[in-house]
Amino acid sequence: MIMAFLPCCCATSSSSSFHFQTNSNKIISSFPSSIHHTVVTNSPNLPKWVMEFKSKSLNFAFSTALVLGLSLTGGCGIAEAAAKVGVNKPELLPKEFSPVIDVAGFLTSGQEKRLAQEIADIEKTTGFKLRVLAQNYPDTPGLAIRDFWQVDDRTIVFVADPTFGNILNFNVGATVDLDIPRSFWSRLAGKYGNIFYWREKGEEASIEAAVMAISSCLKEPVGSNNCSEVY
Repeated sequence: MIMAFLPCCCATSSSSSFHFQTNSNKIISSFPSSIHHTVVTNSPNLPKWVMEFKSKSLNFAFSTALVLGLSLTGGCGIAEAAAKVGVNKPELLPKEFSPVIDVAGFLTSGQEKRLAQEIADIEKTTGFKLRVLAQNYPDTPGLAIRDFWQVDDRTIVFVADPTFGNILNFNVGATVDLDIPRSFWSRLAGKYGNIFYWREKGEEASIEAAVMAISSCLKEPVGSNNCSEVY
């Protein structure tokens, strides 16, 4: 299952286990059964210049998101989308494994270590894998993260990229999707990913706040009201 905006539709015969959640002004689109749907949200009170900026960059932004989101599970149209967007740079991956990859330089080494420790605690406590990629498109390892992180149904890939306004984007595995309400990701992006928040407090503040909110959510008991608050 994928939540993704496709600038050009593609057909596929097999289902993918991920959906991609990203953010701009409201858009809801329907696609073939193997691709679920897109829910894109942001604050309705953004000034006109922000909305115009996002409108102009929307298709390109989602092309980039699509390459990452679809390719993580071998979905359709990867080669075509990758050819258009051209994001596959394994040379930007670190020499050794790390759950946090910061090619944009948003985080200090101390912040990276704290996030890595929190992510290790999440995995130990819940069994879910959180992975963080901080980038400034097109400077990103892109497709190469799939194998590097061994992304599966229990993985959340958090892409922090301010290029298109909202800095928070999430690719969520199918097993995670069963336990975490999809509205949580939209509310999280709205609270800590909006352009005003990261411009005032810094990209690193958005990333750290989002990781801690995800940690709190994943550790809550699964039920009708889990993850109802973004802390």
